[in-house]
Amino acid sequence: MELGLVGLGKMGGNMRERIRRAGHTVIGYDRNPDLADVDSLKALVDGLKGPRVIWVMVPAGAATQSTIDELAELLSPGDLVVDGGNSRWTEDEKHAEELAAKGIGFVDCGVSGGVWGLENGYALMYGGDKENVAKVQPIFDALKPEGDFGSVHAGKVGAGHFAKMVHNGIEYAMMQAYAEGWELLEKVDSVTDVREVFRSWQEGTVIRSWLLDLAVNALDDDEHLDKLRGYAEDSGEGRWTVEAAIDNAVPLPAITASLFARFASRQDDSPQMKMIAALRNQFGGHAVENKK
Repeated sequence: MELGLVGLGKMGGNMRERIRRAGHTVIGYDRNPDLADVDSLKALVDGLKGPRVIWVMVPAGAATQSTIDELAELLSPGDLVVDGGNSRWTEDEKHAEELAAKGIGFVDCGVSGGVWGLENGYALMYGGDKENVAKVQPIFDALKPEGDFGSVHAGKVGAGHFAKMVHNGIEYAMMQAYAEGWELLEKVDSVTDVREVFRSWQEGTVIRSWLLDLAVNALDDDEHLDKLRGYAEDSGEGRWTVEAAIDNAVPLPAITASLFARFASRQDDSPQMKMIAALRNQFGGHAVENKK
């Protein structure tokens, strides 16, 4: 089939290549002319036969909204827009309604796979009406990993991004657990080769995973991670997961703690720890460290 793809960054560019390898035609547009096949969204739309399918792969928020607004004016009834970025699931119903008013279909799709997706495939979680999903199914089949799994019609509009949001929340907690275990192993004198301990866990243990494999890769590059600063950004989906948990009264202590740990990483001199140190000194006479 033919596909228009908007956004050709690290993910989008590799997705274009994987779809083409599967035998489909992809016309790509990006604000960077060095990456694009055409020079405008209008040229992309004009280059496709109807009914058209346009996959949007741009940053969540204003960039996605402006792209969908522009496509709404360019597309025709019967066409379809897929939002494959990391949009918040609450935006999907709004986008679906805006496009439906013009007779244009909408599917939201959470995509996981990162820089490895070109060769390994992308895990896909999509939401929308069965009729709209069917229109883009050949592309889903091209992008997904080999085998029976890695792709799911999660439910109605918004379900794909909601599922991807929860996936990322779980990812936060898993990474935090590996990080805490690594720090403890590095701290003690009795363990003399932390990297090889991590490597030994890759086979036969209940905590083996792709994240563990990536941790070993990182330790092979920099055994004690001396080259890195202890700072970690958050993509936003961890926050949305915690907010959704509050809205639905679902306890998520591990995921919530892992999000807050990201915030702690941004403080060179934690104000909270100042108060804790002061209190420990007041009630127990514990020593405090003064600024030099």
